[in-house]
Amino acid sequence: MEFWKRWSAAGLAAVLALSLVGCTSGPADPDTAQGGTVRIATKPMTEQYILGEMLGLLVEQAGYEVEITKGVGGGTSNIHPAMVSGEFDLYPEYTSSGWVMVLGHPAKGTDDDEMIRQLREEYEEQFDMTWVGMYGFNNTYTVAVREEAAQQYGLKTTSDLAEAAGELIFGGNPDYLERADGFPALCETYGLDFKDVVDIDIGLKYQALASGDIDVTNAYTTDAKLADPNVKVVALEDDLHLQVNYFCSTVVRRDALERFPGLEDALMELDGVFSDQEMAGLNYQVEVEGKDERDVARDFLVQKGLLEG
Repeated sequence: MEFWKRWSAAGLAAVLALSLVGCTSGPADPDTAQGGTVRIATKPMTEQYILGEMLGLLVEQAGYEVEITKGVGGGTSNIHPAMVSGEFDLYPEYTSSGWVMVLGHPAKGTDDDEMIRQLREEYEEQFDMTWVGMYGFNNTYTVAVREEAAQQYGLKTTSDLAEAAGELIFGGNPDYLERADGFPALCETYGLDFKDVVDIDIGLKYQALASGDIDVTNAYTTDAKLADPNVKVVALEDDLHLQVNYFCSTVVRRDALERFPGLEDALMELDGVFSDQEMAGLNYQVEVEGKDERDVARDFLVQKGLLEG
């Protein structure tokens, strides 16, 4: 799952200019970059930084120079228009983000196979782009509970929360608490009435769980903290299938596939490579252990046999 905000055109230009400082490789000359460098964008989140490096390494292995613009503010809202204008060639994207934010479809009512089929069809018709490969992991909402509380009340599924909610405190970031498809939908779907509900900064949720200030929070299936052995939480099963899926894939311009022979094959290397737990583990290595995202990306690809050591 991701968060975004709409920036002005001037704000986007500033972000792009600053982000280029963190590029992995590629010539500074814009004319050279236009002709011979594959330009990759990522959203401002650890997971995307890692994925961007993986894509870059695979493209480099295919014989091309790479320019990575990291952390474009606004995520989909700003990267997609930049893709349309030709500023970028490709970026990692999530199915429901493209489905809702770009194509304007309702979040619910379409199964995953049909969604990806229509995403490819409509992106090609409207933008001359396509989606290449499905990485395998799903970064969507989940409900996390203190391990002690989960054991005390026998919580394994979100439905199990209904009987225990009156004894528990829910802490969520304001965005999740306010959006209709967030906390209100969770409570309505599962019949939840918590003892108390508190606003809490997104970066402090796991600390609040550990201290016992809250018992339950909204989380994401690839959160680094869910892979941290020192964090005692249980992610509950969404047994009524409330959450829409955010499977990750690569959105790429068709003209880039034509200009760079072998690019599609390089991008397809990530097809089916990840589980949710593996992506959470990679995020953990960067966020908690402090490793460099490029090193983490390289090690994972080598481990999977997709990159020479």
